[in-house]
Parts: sequence; structure tokens; C-alpha cells
Amino acid sequence: MTLRTRICDLLEIDVPIVLAGMGGAATPELAAAVSNAGGLGVLGAAACGPNRLRRWIERTRELTDKPFGVDTLLPASVRRSAFEAKAGPSPLDQLSGHQAFAREFQEREGLESLSEDDRGALGGGDDPDAGGPMPFSKEFFEAQMAVVIEERVPVYAAGLGDPGPYVDQLHANGTRVMAVVGQTYHARKVAESGVDVIVAQGHDGGGHNAPVGTMALLPQVRDAIGDLPLLGAGGIGDGRAVAAALMLGADGAWVGTAFLATQEAGIHDFQKQALVDGTDASTTISRSITGKPARMIRSKWSQAWEEADIDPLPMPYQPMVAMPVLGAATRDARADVIPGFAGQGLGLIDRVRPAAVVLEEMVRDAERAMTSGGDLLG
Repeated sequence: MTLRTRICDLLEIDVPIVLAGMGGAATPELAAAVSNAGGLGVLGAAACGPNRLRRWIERTRELTDKPFGVDTLLPASVRRSAFEAKAGPSPLDQLSGHQAFAREFQEREGLESLSEDDRGALGGGDDPDAGGPMPFSKEFFEAQMAVVIEERVPVYAAGLGDPGPYVDQLHANGTRVMAVVGQTYHARKVAESGVDVIVAQGHDGGGHNAPVGTMALLPQVRDAIGDLPLLGAGGIGDGRAVAAALMLGADGAWVGTAFLATQEAGIHDFQKQALVDGTDASTTISRSITGKPARMIRSKWSQAWEEADIDPLPMPYQPMVAMPVLGAATRDARADVIPGFAGQGLGLIDRVRPAAVVLEEMVRDAERAMTSGGDLLG
């Protein structure tokens, strides 16, 4: 038995497994490794300004001649209306108070502020986007999309938001378009926008996710979108889960956390060790980093926001609060402060391996699970 579905023909890949576009972690090295192994590597470019994004695309093309994708967020994802509708101060008015809270946390944890040298080291050198649009602003997302279109990438994935305004331009370049959704309402909306593939990511998944669990979400999205190609996501940490996603109506799997614990992943060694040490009970949902609900490994930072009588701000303001603290914690290798994002399949990870080995084992185990499933029929 060979694990192959129609998604393989659509995306020109060998096996129906797609690397989730995890911001900062899905670097050119990881994306290329997954593509070279037969899946589809996707760059996690949410935080990349336009210049860095172009460099990442060029680097990926140096490392692989296989198809790959780019994942970013979109302007519709930056929603402040709920905050603006509330009586009281605006997010901008609250920013200084939240930054003071962050500084108090930083001092309490003995984290010295980042120096210019620290910022350069953490960013991999001089910032090629210095002076560009404010990160996670509407202008920032538009500048990213201009690069995606100019570079004619094989696949584009909207990690949040509806790519509808860009679909015609992307299709004119031969780019396949994906959209990540967490509810059937959003699935129907992006289907009407003309996307080629929908990724249904359940509450189990790491990073930004949904209020609905993966096992409940997949069959409902399948029913909602008809015959449109579908990838399942959220807690899919091994081949058994890939097989389950296929049985629930998906044409393949969008896999994140399992690929974080790889040699090529663009996270730090102390964060990879946190993945190895984690269990199924180690994650929490928090808005403390991006301002949007996201699943991450529980930390002193997320706990501080849970305990404080203060709500995180919406995107893009909360990253302005969090990044100075989390940058200092990253410099100091503080896994207790910034262990990273992860899904509930975390407990399946027991070591760090090459990405190709992770993918090959996942495919093999999925094939075995689907073959053995026939034994259940009398």
C-alpha cells in the first residue's frame, strides 16, 4: 500500500503530508527538508518583513527543486473592532500600562533588556526590514503579499484570514492557494473565495487554533465544502493520526508540532528539549504573545497573564508588549519563560530527529494503520 491521495497530484508531491507554516520555526532549512523528503514544506513567514521573506524564498529555492509554500497572515486577521466597541481606553491607550506590566515581569525574572548586539544575534544579523511597516499591521501584510505574488511561489497558505482578494493574482501565477480555518462558517467563506485547498485545524493544534476539536471539526468541514480538497490539522503527531484524518474525510495532513522536534527546525535547542520533556498536559491556550488565542507550552509568561487582572491586547499591540520580554528570555535560554508553541500531540515526542526521518516514519505508520484497519471488518 502506498500513501497517496489527490492532494499529491494537486501539489505535485509524493505523500499527502504538509508542513504547517509555523512562524519562525518553519525556516527554509525545515521547509526544504520536508519537500525533499516527498511532502510539501511551507515557510512560516508570519513575522517576516518583505525583505526577509524574499531572502527566505530565495534560500528555499537554493535548498530544493521541489514545490514549497509560504504561510503568512492577512489584514482581515487583525480585528480590533471588539476592543474598539468597548467603553473605556483604546488598545493604544492601554499599551503603556501593559508594557509596564511586562517590565515588572522581566525584572522579577532577572531578565536584562536586549542590547543592540542581542537583537542582531537573535535576528540572525542586521534586520533587512528595519524602517519597514510595523509588524502585524495591515501595511505589513500587504507588503508580504506583494513579495509572494512577485516571487510566484508554488503554494500560498493563509494562516489566518481570507485570501480571497489575492486569489486571482495568485492563480494567474500558477500558485495554489490554501486557507487555514477552525470552523465550518469560515470554511464555507474561503471556499467561496476560490481557494484550492482548505486546512481544517482543530483545538488540539499548536499556535493559533479553533474552538472546535479536530475529530469533531474534520467531518463537519468535509460536509460543508463538498469535494474541495481538505487537509486535517491539530494534534496530528504520528502516522496513526494521519490515517484517522483520512478516515474523517481529509485528503492529507497539515503537521506542525512533530516537525518542531527536528534538527532543521528554526527554534532553539532549549525549546526542542522542552518538546521532548513535554506531555499531553503541558499546553495551554493563551493570548499573551500575539493577542490571539494560541496553544503553547505552559510557561511563567502565560501563567502571569492568567493570574493578572489584565487582558492581553489585540494584534498588533500584544506582540509589542511580549517581544522585548520573550527576546530576553530566548537570549538567556529560559525554557520556563518561552518554551514555545506546541499542540496536544506533544507527548508523542521523545527525541529530536531529522525532518526526513519524521516524515518517513509518519508515512510508514499511516500505511500500517490503514492496512491493519481492514482486520476490523468481519
